[in-house]
Amino acid sequence: MTSIDFALETIDGKHVTLQQFPAKAYLIVNTASRCVYTAQYAGLEDLYQEFKDQGLQILGFPCNQFGAQEPGENQNIGEFCQRNYGVSFPMFAKIDVNGEHTHPLFHHLKEMAPGILGSKSIKWNFTKFLLTSDGSAIERFAPQTTPSNLRLAIAELLKKS
Repeated sequence: MTSIDFALETIDGKHVTLQQFPAKAYLIVNTASRCVYTAQYAGLEDLYQEFKDQGLQILGFPCNQFGAQEPGENQNIGEFCQRNYGVSFPMFAKIDVNGEHTHPLFHHLKEMAPGILGSKSIKWNFTKFLLTSDGSAIERFAPQTTPSNLRLAIAELLKKS
């Protein structure tokens, strides 16, 4: 079991673990369908298509904690992502990334890669975590960091893995 193996629920309600999504590197993102950054889904899909055969796994986790920008049900969210952005990377059930009900995966990510000035809280939708498959190297990227600006970091991490 890797140090980042957590129980997850897919967007279509299947109970899985992170081990069921093997990769050399993961890009884990909290997402929302009604956010100023929602168009980043297209860039994330581009990264997935470019790097998936080299071992990158992108995992999307809808969250409604920021401006209620993900109010839909899981099925609607999945359909929206597929219809509007052609998302083919794994999407998961809506979760909390902050507060009392923070999903254990995001609790771990925030502990391992704090934000600016050591802040553990996620500030907004489309915060991104790039990490090795064993979780030994984790880097956090702000919502405004576009997926295309992650290409070099992803390529370098995949070379090391």
